[in-house]
Amino acid sequence: MADEAKAKGNAAFSAGNYADAVRHFTDAIALSPDNHVLYSNRSAAHASLNQYAEALSDAQKTVELKPDWPKGYSRLGAAHVGLRSYDDAVSAYRKGLDLDPTNDALQSGLKDARSAAVKSRPSSSSSPFGDIFSGPEMWAKLTADPSTRPFLQQPDFVSMMQDIQKNPSNLNLYMKDQRVMQALGALLNVKIQTRNPGEEMDIPGAQTTSDRKRPAEAEVAKEKEVPEPEPEPMEIPDEEREGRERKAQAQKEKEAGNAAYKKKDFDTAIEHYTRAIELDDEDISFLTNRAAVYLEMGKYEECIQDCDKAVERGRELRSDYKMVARALTRKGTALVKLAKNSKDFEPAIEAFQKALTEHRNPDTLKKLNDAEKAKKELEQQEYFDPKLADEEREKGNEYFKEQKYPEAVRHYTEALRRNPKDPKVYSNRAACYTKLTALPEALKDAEKCIELDPTFAKGYSRKGAVQFFMKEYDKAMETYQEGLKHNPRNQELLDGIKSICLMSGVSRQYFLQMCGTN
Repeated sequence: MADEAKAKGNAAFSAGNYADAVRHFTDAIALSPDNHVLYSNRSAAHASLNQYAEALSDAQKTVELKPDWPKGYSRLGAAHVGLRSYDDAVSAYRKGLDLDPTNDALQSGLKDARSAAVKSRPSSSSSPFGDIFSGPEMWAKLTADPSTRPFLQQPDFVSMMQDIQKNPSNLNLYMKDQRVMQALGALLNVKIQTRNPGEEMDIPGAQTTSDRKRPAEAEVAKEKEVPEPEPEPMEIPDEEREGRERKAQAQKEKEAGNAAYKKKDFDTAIEHYTRAIELDDEDISFLTNRAAVYLEMGKYEECIQDCDKAVERGRELRSDYKMVARALTRKGTALVKLAKNSKDFEPAIEAFQKALTEHRNPDTLKKLNDAEKAKKELEQQEYFDPKLADEEREKGNEYFKEQKYPEAVRHYTEALRRNPKDPKVYSNRAACYTKLTALPEALKDAEKCIELDPTFAKGYSRKGAVQFFMKEYDKAMETYQEGLKHNPRNQELLDGIKSICLMSGVSRQYFLQMCGTN
């Protein structure tokens, strides 16, 4: 039966039906939980769905079950690449190549992982302040700040800032210029203490210029000091000045929109964000903020449209991947709201998966898991049919009598899909798993049976039998005794206790005491 499910999974995978492939491989794993190939195949199917966390879990299980199988490390490496854990991916591929140095898939995977790792690392020559000097936002912030706005009329200051924009590492060349330091403080939104013009930097242990001069020389130098002429104001093209002013005004509109949003004045927030978008189309945060307002207002279609625009524009501008991920997550949230009526969670799941490929955010991952759970519950509701469940249970009973236990498991499983609240089916499937010596699965079904109906004696006898076969006699005794509290005369429970007593060689008196009889 496991081979049959595996064959169906392989066929679905080949046809590109990855979700079906995952389902079939899962069925096969339930029947053969120690088959490393099944976990490997399901890992590949999850990866094809961009479900890299699940792909990683299955790949790790593959390697755990078969540590000398090179293909397992190929799955492991691919999952790590999907999660952007490139160093872990390189390590996985290397381990696989240690087992099979000529494996083409591992060699290719290692090469791609190394390349991705290099691209993901920031350049060693970059400045820690590089981002704040990039793009037109720098000029907008300097224009908006009253303390730095006059500097923009000074050609030498503008020239220095342009040089820093080209290469942020050049900031070190201009650290002594107080205008540059003041501009740095404005861009970082912090107050930097600067020295007065003409005052030298106080460096501990260093000899200042005045220390090096003799008194007479200092007096001569003082007499010769001539005030430097004011630099001529730099003429900024009208178009550039207008662009800076528009960006500064756009930021003000955004701040006003944020304030209105916090007060739940959504209409006013929409107006401010819309004006910000009209003033500056190079900041996608205006779009994602307006989308958040639409989401709160229940205007889900408008929210989705803004998120799509933000993703498209963000990729054109090569915006921060976190901003693109935020837009995709917000779109997914709106799609979940719509799915409550359409009963189609797939678009939302797809949006969350795309967001996770941009940025692995825990909140997005939780939203994805919730959407997948809601989809599964909806499918279960649509599939629910107690009448068909009883028919499948009867078919399972017939196969059980014929000792065709894998076939019986299949029908019991289908019965539970049709009616997952029937304790008798869990009891019956536990009996099948016990016959197949799949004891962990049998124990799980017996415990579920007891959970659904704590008074059902069969649940306790199934669980006790499994524990007995696992040689957990103390636990089995506790299970049988717990069952006798609900069914004091149940023969199966009494026989179970008797078997444990015989196994332990205890006296008849002790046996009667365990059974609670006089």
